[in-house]
Amino acid sequence: MVEVLLAGESWYTLTFEVKGRNVLWDSEYGEPADHLIAALETAGCTVTHQPCRVANQNFPRHLEDIEDYDLVLLSDIGADTLQITPQVADGRTDVDRCELLETYVRNGGALGMIGGYMSFAGKGGQARYGTTPVADVLPVEIAQTDDRVETPSGAVPRKQEAPVDLSEEWPPVLGYNRVKAESDAEVWATIRDDPFLVVGDYGDGSAFALTTDCAPHWAPAEFLEWESLPDLWSALIGRTTAE
Repeated sequence: MVEVLLAGESWYTLTFEVKGRNVLWDSEYGEPADHLIAALETAGCTVTHQPCRVANQNFPRHLEDIEDYDLVLLSDIGADTLQITPQVADGRTDVDRCELLETYVRNGGALGMIGGYMSFAGKGGQARYGTTPVADVLPVEIAQTDDRVETPSGAVPRKQEAPVDLSEEWPPVLGYNRVKAESDAEVWATIRDDPFLVVGDYGDGSAFALTTDCAPHWAPAEFLEWESLPDLWSALIGRTTAE
């Protein structure tokens, strides 16, 4: 079994309703990782999911702990959540977990980043991975400003170098993060004129970038329930892990 650590894919929504001099408020919690976890499990993985609030405190802080996993996935979780730990927020030094990920991959681990508003550069550049050691690991160049591309009418990913028997055109998505593939990377799929799925090596390990989300709104049901999605994940896992 391939052991996967998935960090991210959660949010809180606060809603304020103003009625004259009165303000009503409500909150909602979302954790939409079900489709991704199901696809990974179908591909032969055991998944440990740390939502954002959990990852901020419990994401591995030592190399021996993160090496328990064959693959680490970051999905819609900004660099601040990994770097600004409770200790750092209190003004104390702590491990840089983005730096830890760089060491982990260089020593033979595997890292994947999945797109979203808090992936790569993200909304307003707030995800901020381009200023962290994770940028050295991923096989793409990350923007320093807002990198989101919204495609509300649907944009179709197209197979390029993906070493798996898939159709040339994949189900459409409603948005993605715009990145640039490194010159020595494998571009498994493109979307419009941009990279969509890119794989590469770093040190003794490997990494990949999947630039759309694994949940709505960017990933509609047609993409999330695509019958070939577990096959794609199997190929990615086989390429990037030692299993």
